[in-house]
Amino acid sequence: MKHPGPLINSVSPAGRARPDLHLRQSARFALFVRMLLFDGLAILIGYSVAGKVRDSEWLMPGGVSLLFVVLPVFAILASNAAAYAPECLTTYAESARRATSGLVQTFLFLFALLFVTQSGEDISRLALATFFVATVMPMLAFRYISHRWVRNTLDGALLDELVIVDGVALPNHTSRFVIDACANQLEPNLNEPAMLERFARATSFYDRVIVACPLERQVAWSTLLKTIDAKGELLVERRDDLGVIGIDSFGDASTLVVSRGSLSLSDRVKKRLFDLAIASTALLFLAPLMIVVAICIKLDSRGPVFFRQPRVGRNNLPFQIYKFRSMRQESSDLSGNRSTGRDDERISRFGRFIRKTSIDELPQLINVVKGDMSMVGPRPHALGSTAEDQLFWEISHRYWERHKLKPGITGLAQVRGYRGATEKTSDLTDRLNSDLEYLAGWRLWRDVAILAATLKVLVHPNAY
Repeated sequence: MKHPGPLINSVSPAGRARPDLHLRQSARFALFVRMLLFDGLAILIGYSVAGKVRDSEWLMPGGVSLLFVVLPVFAILASNAAAYAPECLTTYAESARRATSGLVQTFLFLFALLFVTQSGEDISRLALATFFVATVMPMLAFRYISHRWVRNTLDGALLDELVIVDGVALPNHTSRFVIDACANQLEPNLNEPAMLERFARATSFYDRVIVACPLERQVAWSTLLKTIDAKGELLVERRDDLGVIGIDSFGDASTLVVSRGSLSLSDRVKKRLFDLAIASTALLFLAPLMIVVAICIKLDSRGPVFFRQPRVGRNNLPFQIYKFRSMRQESSDLSGNRSTGRDDERISRFGRFIRKTSIDELPQLINVVKGDMSMVGPRPHALGSTAEDQLFWEISHRYWERHKLKPGITGLAQVRGYRGATEKTSDLTDRLNSDLEYLAGWRLWRDVAILAATLKVLVHPNAY
């Protein structure tokens, strides 16, 4: 893609990530990892001190060290208490409160576990009290060190913000990254997929995107900001038709928050680790089946084993999806303009079987491992997909919002039975409403539930 032209400030052209942005994001990730390791070190220190006060045997009921219980439980409970959120690196008081809260919850869980297993008599109360106190003190000290490092090294700013100026004067500001919308061909035209790709590339790697625009373009920019996985704000006066979800500030001016990133850093890490664990395991166990399917495809009709097609991915950026080829090579539809029908003559004999059983989707596990897709998320569509001769985004501009997360092999819409050809506009809107509902209430346990429910609909009457 050709990168747009001149900018207001010394900012890299839209679509090219600034080296210092990469460095700041790498530093931020390293800080979170360091904070987690420091917390673990604090627990080790507390356990060692408690073992000195009382013999370590008093911390090993049934011969099992409490350290092996406290470490994983704290990691889970502290994460749920948002003890590794960005604000914990910029606000020490909040960091201390959340870390202490996670530790208190961990020891309450420990007491409950000892009570249920009736192991309390094998534990020294003095050792437990020492364990807690000797843990919380270095934990708070380590977090203060991290906080000071952020202030001194990153000027107290962990988040990178981009300001897009569209035809208005920009008030006094201190942002390092400012671009002109017109000069970079960033018109808020939701009927132009190429512009959405330019916008996604221009805003990649930023945590906060602020748009200064005239009154008549607020609604269009508000919708556009909701298509990216970043906090989106408008530098305008308040209105009720923008879907405002909060108020913030930029310099001396106020901003209207119209969108936020889909997942926090800790949630993204959890979802990615979950995806890798499931996809890599599935590829290992399903490899023999996939080899047999590949052989049958080659015997059934001429052409490659895999069908590759551009699909719309996270932040509306294209990627190549992998599927087992189920159509005759000469009849393949790379643009996706024609939905597959129930008695579609393009489908080969063996292709009809693998589509009916959803086996044709198995190569998408490769997409998951590569990072293009997730196990669970909105299903990716071809750019030319239509319903009642209308392109999907022409039916609803909110269609672009579903791409804030990576697309999934399965999703909430699929387990609800919304799959197959999109013949009516309702076929698209039903899927869209489910996808937006999934984005608004993501939880890891919900991904697990959707995967379990998918097993019941692998063979579906609308799969053809």
